[in-house]
Amino acid sequence: MASQPRTFLTPEQYLAIERAAAYKSEYYAGEMFAMSGAREPHNLITVNLITELRRQLRHGACRVYMSDMRVRANASGLYTYPDATALCGTPQFLDDVRDTLLNPNLIAEVLSPSTEAYDRGRKFEHYRTIESLREYLLVSAERVSAELFTRQADSRWLLSAATNREDVLDLQSVGCRVALADLYEDVDLSAAARL
Repeated sequence: MASQPRTFLTPEQYLAIERAAAYKSEYYAGEMFAMSGAREPHNLITVNLITELRRQLRHGACRVYMSDMRVRANASGLYTYPDATALCGTPQFLDDVRDTLLNPNLIAEVLSPSTEAYDRGRKFEHYRTIESLREYLLVSAERVSAELFTRQADSRWLLSAATNREDVLDLQSVGCRVALADLYEDVDLSAAARL
């Protein structure tokens, strides 16, 4: 049985389709990949993170974006939708539509069982090609755990891990401090523990 040939999409074709679509899709190497929804803990953690970042950044030169802001990793060609993105200074967009950010300082992903390996591995490889990126935050939706990767002056990445609600993450790239207690506020992790 012959397989169907893959259709190669240019980035411009992807953007035309994506901007008219009712749902979000990532793009890489000529292919679109539909994104699925997330469970309640994932959504609550994302809202808590964005709320805390916005609270701390609202009167300065930094801004935070939710998961509807597409990010492009120029060097690799990945178009994706991080759970949260923040930057200080002037945002740079792909074009005048202003829906594809090119210069984030902080990218955060809330880990789901179906995306954790990708978020930690290949996706982080793509993110590391973004010159402006200084920090990559991974937050578990199954247990109290956060990992902050910080780009060093020699381009190595330093890992800081936090696993207690009393722990505080120092997000130097945007000048914020976020307590795990705030990230996990109102989040019921007991259902995830039963899975």
